[in-house]
Amino acid sequence: MDEKAVPPPHVLIFPLPLQGPVNSMLKLAELLCLADLHVTFLVTDYIYARLQRHSNIQTRFSSYPGFHIRTISDGLPENHPRGDKFLELFESLMTNTKPLFKDMLSNGSLGSRVSCIIADGILGFTCDVANQIRVPIFYVRTISAACLWVFFRLPELIQAGDLPFQGDDLDVAVKSVPGMERYLRRRDLPSFCRSADISDPIIEMYKAESTENARAYGLILNTFEDLEGPILNEMRTICPNIYTIGPLHAHLKAQLAANSTSAPPAFSNSLWEEDRTCMTWLDSQPPKSVIYVSFGSLAVMTNDQLMEFWYGLVNSGQKFLWVIRPDSISGYEIPVELSQGTRERGYIVGWAPQEEVLAHRAVGGFLTHSGWNSTLESVYEGVPMICWPYFMDQQVNSRLVEEEWKLGLDMKDTCDRSLIEKTIKNLMEVRKDEFLLRADDMAKSAKTSLTEGGSSFSNLKRLIDDIKSLSAS
Repeated sequence: MDEKAVPPPHVLIFPLPLQGPVNSMLKLAELLCLADLHVTFLVTDYIYARLQRHSNIQTRFSSYPGFHIRTISDGLPENHPRGDKFLELFESLMTNTKPLFKDMLSNGSLGSRVSCIIADGILGFTCDVANQIRVPIFYVRTISAACLWVFFRLPELIQAGDLPFQGDDLDVAVKSVPGMERYLRRRDLPSFCRSADISDPIIEMYKAESTENARAYGLILNTFEDLEGPILNEMRTICPNIYTIGPLHAHLKAQLAANSTSAPPAFSNSLWEEDRTCMTWLDSQPPKSVIYVSFGSLAVMTNDQLMEFWYGLVNSGQKFLWVIRPDSISGYEIPVELSQGTRERGYIVGWAPQEEVLAHRAVGGFLTHSGWNSTLESVYEGVPMICWPYFMDQQVNSRLVEEEWKLGLDMKDTCDRSLIEKTIKNLMEVRKDEFLLRADDMAKSAKTSLTEGGSSFSNLKRLIDDIKSLSAS
């Protein structure tokens, strides 16, 4: 047969149905489309409805004839909170979605036969199905390599007596995670590690990570070698075939620019409606004068916590752009003095085009929940961070930002207006030059990884070549 007549590989991508993973894996999907692979992007009905409402996914992917989006049920009622009750979502996916997934791959409804699966590594049932129908599978993890490595080491943490905690001192050093002994403390472990019960369902779910991730042909990570090299070396003792292709958001923009004579189009993968008026407000602010505040798509604050942050921001005297999601706080009233301070120096939106905000010349700091997408976006744009993690991997990431990478300050487990004020002044005034210099150095490393011959550029090429090779065989 003429080699030109051989159809391109057909890759099915199945993300964990939450904002962060969907956002990352849509970018991976487009990178594969740019390499002329055919992609079926599988999302739950719930996620698809949100994408249809708030993103431009259909318009953006219309230029790729080999791209198709398909939906599958997550087995939950429409009004289920999902992200707030992740374990229920995960259990429903295992019980209700797995048989639907197998049937979809077996009944010919996807058109051409799927030659390769790329799935979120927490969805272990996808590997079960892939093995049953004899299709190669790659896993993607959209968290930091460091957090995933802690997951890998959970059995050893329990065996060493680091879990469950004895006593309530969260500053006790944790020594049973190789490569992180110098800086890891109890308070820096994923949030579920604070459970007193090692048979906690969440702990049980993540204990199998090292054996589960090793089942796939390879592991795709949204990171780059200069950022997490020592941890990646440790991980390769368990998963030798790792593709570091991040920062994904910037990698996609670089590839789009290389494939077009015009500027890449603006796009959004958001599950929330973006308020772009904040960009006009930023245009009127001096360089590096604004601290951007956003706690991501899942974090929920109490009214008391909201007020502490509000007082801290206003009293710091800094200009601020603050994202307050409609569902992140139950009703609140703003004291008069805060309203006045906000009108003078602040701007508030329900959701913002974050990548554009962080790239804006006016932004000099980022008060963040330390989600991995947000962390990488900040690293790439050279924006120093103040970290206030909410749950899961964010505790690990915030420690890396302060102690390992020296890119900002970690404020976990505290919510006091005077400390918030002091920390903001520290980042934006007292140590501003120090943090900006360090952030600029790391941003240059991130950009280098995406240039031809760079680690992420080379790993993406290797991933695409491996997909083609597996499909051909």
